[in-house]
Amino acid sequence: MRLSGKTALVTGGGRGIGRAVTRRLAAEGAHVVVHYGSDRDAAQATATEIRAAGGLADVLGAPLGGDDIEREVAALWEGFDAITDRLDVLVNNAGTAEGRGTIDTVGVDDLRRLMAVNAVAPFFVTKLALPRLADGGRVVNVSAHLTRGAAQPDLIGYAMTKGAIDVFTATLGKQLGERAITVNAVAPGVVDTDMNAAWLDHARDMVAGLSPLGRVARPSDIGDVVAFLASDDSRWITGQHIDASGGALL
Repeated sequence: MRLSGKTALVTGGGRGIGRAVTRRLAAEGAHVVVHYGSDRDAAQATATEIRAAGGLADVLGAPLGGDDIEREVAALWEGFDAITDRLDVLVNNAGTAEGRGTIDTVGVDDLRRLMAVNAVAPFFVTKLALPRLADGGRVVNVSAHLTRGAAQPDLIGYAMTKGAIDVFTATLGKQLGERAITVNAVAPGVVDTDMNAAWLDHARDMVAGLSPLGRVARPSDIGDVVAFLASDDSRWITGQHIDASGGALL
């Protein structure tokens, strides 16, 4: 129960990696606020499961990555403030890989959408979080192993947004050290989530072969790393890109 008495907001917390994160943080004793952008049913189901296991969970709906991100983010925090006046952990997990393609096929609207959801929204979510975030708090950003030597041409736009997250993580970690707030990025490889289901079923053996551990990552593999970074056990780690690809870059 390393997070007993603490409150965590997980963006995109109802599905995939986000769901695993919220479940693990709740199991560690945190009151989790499960954010969703559009899939309310998934967020409610995740919160219901947490409560059934004896944990504390609330649901918060707010779209991110639209034409007026500042307004969207302000609405998110207004909703959060209506739930609780405490924030100890922020997990910027919400993201999209829509607009997949090489430099020859990615259009302006594709890249704008990717940047808005994956980089601009986390920037402003965090900016408005800082007055609320307790000293000694935690910010955990979800990046990708694609930024560190796993170049994939048909994910160029997506990888660019995660590169921005890595720079954001290191820079903010340096700024917030005076408040004992750590900022770190978790970088998964391919994870067995519904976002990857359409193609992963046809490439599971190949993906498993990328890791020396010989399998595809489960969402809980990433959720456990996030829980460590959200806890006091990680107090001497900040500004870091934590590879959670199962050794795929070895």
